[in-house]
Amino acid sequence: MKKSRSRRVRRSFLRLFGLLALIFLLTFFLAGGTAIFSPRTWSKAGDFLPKLDPAPPSVAQTGTTEPSTLDRIERFLFLRRAVESRLQRDTYVPIKDIPDDMKNAIIAVEDRKFYSHWGFDPEGIARATLVNLQYGQIEEGASTITQQLVKNLFLSHEQSFGRKGEEFLLALDMEANYSKDEILELYLNTIYYGSNYYGIGPASEGYFGKKPRELKLPEAAMLAGLPNAPSVYSPYADFMMAKKRQFVVLDAMVAAGYIDKTRAEDAKLTPIYLAH
Repeated sequence: MKKSRSRRVRRSFLRLFGLLALIFLLTFFLAGGTAIFSPRTWSKAGDFLPKLDPAPPSVAQTGTTEPSTLDRIERFLFLRRAVESRLQRDTYVPIKDIPDDMKNAIIAVEDRKFYSHWGFDPEGIARATLVNLQYGQIEEGASTITQQLVKNLFLSHEQSFGRKGEEFLLALDMEANYSKDEILELYLNTIYYGSNYYGIGPASEGYFGKKPRELKLPEAAMLAGLPNAPSVYSPYADFMMAKKRQFVVLDAMVAAGYIDKTRAEDAKLTPIYLAH
């Protein structure tokens, strides 16, 4: 009798414990507890870790050593901490101080689907994959602005399937942790514009002697054309090539619906005055 009663008490206790656990879990999830599984939650947890030593973005480094597997995992889990360590805050320009023409020009010529994709362009990837499989190596890319950002911040220039895979995962992580406007802001502040100018602030000052917010359409279009091949299109290296590239950007803005043909033609004819 005592054993039977003991079993019943044990079962009752287990049922009560199970019921309380179920109620707790339901309350936890309904109260927004699912945030514990969000990449943003994990990334913000990095704020409690020691800050990483500041380092230039990978695009500005030479002869860098490859990070360990542990470093890669830590970067993926605590992405915001890793990103912050690569930013040059003394020249950083918030997106509110970057004119719409500059933002639209970059999107039009680099990644027209920027606001609709999740960090990668499936159509572009499919096309590039066919080409790369044909040649047995990376011959063609399909990088979005998000992919270019993580590459410029963290990755080497090695053209391999492994590096492209890491780029893909980091791009997804970036999209999960930052808004589109934040990603665009980071991109504009870290890309290389040629002539040793990294970021929109130094490039705007260096080429035109202006703050980014003072840029006009002709200047914005010229700057937006530089990241594709900075050493080729820098107006200090070859002004005529920079001008031709500016035309490409303006035509892309028309095709994307950011400006009309009249405004584009006016911008093409407007003289560009360099800082020196």
